[in-house]
Amino acid sequence: MNLLKAASTVSLLTLVSRITGLVREQLIAASFGATAATDAFNVAFRIPNLFRRLFAEGAFSQAFVPLLGATREREGDAATQLLLDAVATVLSWALLVTCAVGVVGAPVLVWLIGSGLAQFDTAVVLTRIMFPYIGLMSLVALAAGVLNTWRRFAVPAATPVLLNVCMIAAAVWGAPWLAGRGIEPIYALALGVMAGGVLQLAVQLPALAAIGRVPRIGLAPSRVAAAWRHPGTREVLRKMAPALLGVSVAQLSLVINTQIASHVAVGAVSWLSYADRLMEFPTALLGVALGVVLMPQLTAAQARGDGAEFSGLLDWGLRLTVLFALPCALALLLFPVGLVTVLYHYGRFSAQDVAATSLALQGYGVGLLGLIAVKVLAPAFYARSDVATPVRIAIAVLVASQALNLVLVPWLGHAGLALSIGIGALFNAALLLAGLLRGGVYRPQPGWPSFLIKVLLANAALGGLLWWAGQGIDWIGLRTDWAQRAGAVAAVLAGTAILYLALLALLGLRPRQFARSG
Repeated sequence: MNLLKAASTVSLLTLVSRITGLVREQLIAASFGATAATDAFNVAFRIPNLFRRLFAEGAFSQAFVPLLGATREREGDAATQLLLDAVATVLSWALLVTCAVGVVGAPVLVWLIGSGLAQFDTAVVLTRIMFPYIGLMSLVALAAGVLNTWRRFAVPAATPVLLNVCMIAAAVWGAPWLAGRGIEPIYALALGVMAGGVLQLAVQLPALAAIGRVPRIGLAPSRVAAAWRHPGTREVLRKMAPALLGVSVAQLSLVINTQIASHVAVGAVSWLSYADRLMEFPTALLGVALGVVLMPQLTAAQARGDGAEFSGLLDWGLRLTVLFALPCALALLLFPVGLVTVLYHYGRFSAQDVAATSLALQGYGVGLLGLIAVKVLAPAFYARSDVATPVRIAIAVLVASQALNLVLVPWLGHAGLALSIGIGALFNAALLLAGLLRGGVYRPQPGWPSFLIKVLLANAALGGLLWWAGQGIDWIGLRTDWAQRAGAVAAVLAGTAILYLALLALLGLRPRQFARSG
């Protein structure tokens, strides 16, 4: 399998997802602005997403995917199916209980994350509507782990589009329909989230059936007990404990930051959320794509005891990270107002909202390289069943980022929260890399100094063009129609991309140098 081609496929599908996600955010920004209602929705939506990252994409995936890949590599498909059935059974019942508790305990959850919300009661109702989303997405994560292990990357990468489409429909048609009946229109977005979750799970089943790996979930008490006793289930639970601690530390930082933002100003939670959506665009296109492709390859290399292949995969991922993350970070740092304006400055989204969101985007941009590098470095530890090291690093990052908040938030307000996250991401990546180097797991291949010089020279030219475009045009005052404004921003981005790629080619970097089979 050509890993560059596989990563490109995932990245392309993720691009479609992120484009629809940006359209979704545009419509929400234009329809609702950055208000107390959008703050309530963002906090409520963050709660099931927080639990999803803890249990589904976080601790569960870190424990389950390496075990699944190792079982298939060593014991074959029959043993792998038994493992899948057992884990799916235990997971499904655990999710049922979790969702019931979450719906009942919604007021406590909202208070823990956003006690300063102006529309606290609205956030509670929204949380109760959306909390079952965690159950749907946890099962989606299970399916995605199986499909990625079988190198079927397309469906998991494309699935998030369905959530965005449902939320777009909710904003365009659902919100006005509720408003016409005297019902708070923000509730339409919550219903759109749930519809998107159902559809995301539904599309996984045909893909699993195509490879003969649809999990059989036990309903009878005897089957549930047997699933609980399965050694694979115990192994996943054993590995989840330290992984859960590590992911919990990262999510605790998010909870603290949201709580702080809810007290900074009305709209602060929304400004950070809109900026985060833009920041996640390059993070997903590159970081998630590389992480998805690398994880099963690293697991297989570790199972074979092939240290050279393991290190080579990391080197390949890190070079692609540097090559593409640096120009994206410069775009966020030097051209934030243009990006925010063309995407959000419509309807109820004011010039003040543009300025506030742009400041948050610059804070995130500081740490973009670190955020993407972590997606490459962390799987190296999980593939080796080393969860303790990332946990220790996550705790150190939490302490450092919150110490930064004490200094930055009084000075920069909500932008200080974004900046602390950015600096923390760089710190996280640096510590992960140092651990891999110190343990001899990663040995950089020859050519890094000349590679870095070429990339930095190309980025210097790109940065100059972005700075000129950002400073030379009054993007907020450019109140033309959407097509003209979008065309101007597209011209800037396309021009800088062409310049960057042309300079890389002149300096001797070619796409074939990054081709890799696995």
